[in-house]
Amino acid sequence: MRDVRSAHRRIGRWGAAAVALAVLASASACSRSGAGDALPVSAGASTGTTAIKGDIAFNDANLAKLDAALKAALAGRKLSALDEAMVVNVAVDYWNAGRAGFTKGLKDLGIKGTYQAPANGRLDQQLSIIQTLRGQGITGMSVSAIDPTAIRTPIASANSAGIPVLAIDSPLPAQDGADLYLGTPNYQAGQKAGEAMKQALGGKGQVVILVGSLTASNAVERIQGFQDALKGSGVKVVQKLSDGMDASKALSNAQTAFQADPGVNGIYGVYSYDGPSAGQAVQAAGRTGRIKIISDDSDPQTLKFITSGVIQATVLQQPYQQGYTGAYLLAALKVLGKNATLKLVRPYLDSDGTTLSSGVGLVTRANLPAYQAKLKALGIG
Repeated sequence: MRDVRSAHRRIGRWGAAAVALAVLASASACSRSGAGDALPVSAGASTGTTAIKGDIAFNDANLAKLDAALKAALAGRKLSALDEAMVVNVAVDYWNAGRAGFTKGLKDLGIKGTYQAPANGRLDQQLSIIQTLRGQGITGMSVSAIDPTAIRTPIASANSAGIPVLAIDSPLPAQDGADLYLGTPNYQAGQKAGEAMKQALGGKGQVVILVGSLTASNAVERIQGFQDALKGSGVKVVQKLSDGMDASKALSNAQTAFQADPGVNGIYGVYSYDGPSAGQAVQAAGRTGRIKIISDDSDPQTLKFITSGVIQATVLQQPYQQGYTGAYLLAALKVLGKNATLKLVRPYLDSDGTTLSSGVGLVTRANLPAYQAKLKALGIG
């Protein structure tokens, strides 16, 4: 997850990012060597485990350059009539940074906007939110879609009304009509989690995957990347358990999984609450260090479990940038037009030509302080 802000004022967040990144350069470098190389996996690690390497560089440098380019292109344009919306998939701590970034982006642009999150991650709630926002006259919308099929009609309707739609967090199929995807390259995130799990288990073990949805594209891509990273090793995925975006269900899934199968010695938690749920189950069972946990995202409880050794590592996104750069992209798409905006974005796209990566990080107990310093520089945490 993401972040950097301090010298905001009129230079905007992209300037703050550059300042913060310069201040934190040594800390970020440490995420690859020295202090950033994770401590040996927590107490109870089996023979053959290796240290997990942390990394918090993300894609901050490229996004700072893009933010500057968008800011320059929008300079002198009339933006006061813009009214943007950011609609995420569920109201969880993970999105606090995204909301902060979006709010800062709106402020720097001098425009209006609203952030919305369905309380229980329900599809009908998200679709209702989108319909209500349309009625309120929004001029652009970023969305982390719960279901890529269900969102197709609302996006088509928005497009026909000249309202740009930006996919964040979870990519959408090209036929859905979103103008761009800003977020995590989810397959790469899954690969990073898989590599960390192999290191945590010393290359041999049985893993259960906890996930909020088995059909959401971000989850599908992460799980595929995770499984591909395990190929050729002695680490096998024995179960994939959906919890329907319910943390209490994730907890019971974790408990049932290793109670029913004593051979389970690894858990991968895909959604932000899955890691903490797995941690609670493992800690309550007295199996800390014996069952290794690799999680996603920087839920506060996840970071506490990293410190105590209950969770060995967590794969991080940059929701702050999804909010901040997302606000700028929506303004550019509306004011400059799609072609002009994509021309500015093109140099920063991934090889697929559609993904604007917000980066992938990996936090361990060793580089957690450097990551927390990064958050503080952004005014988060």
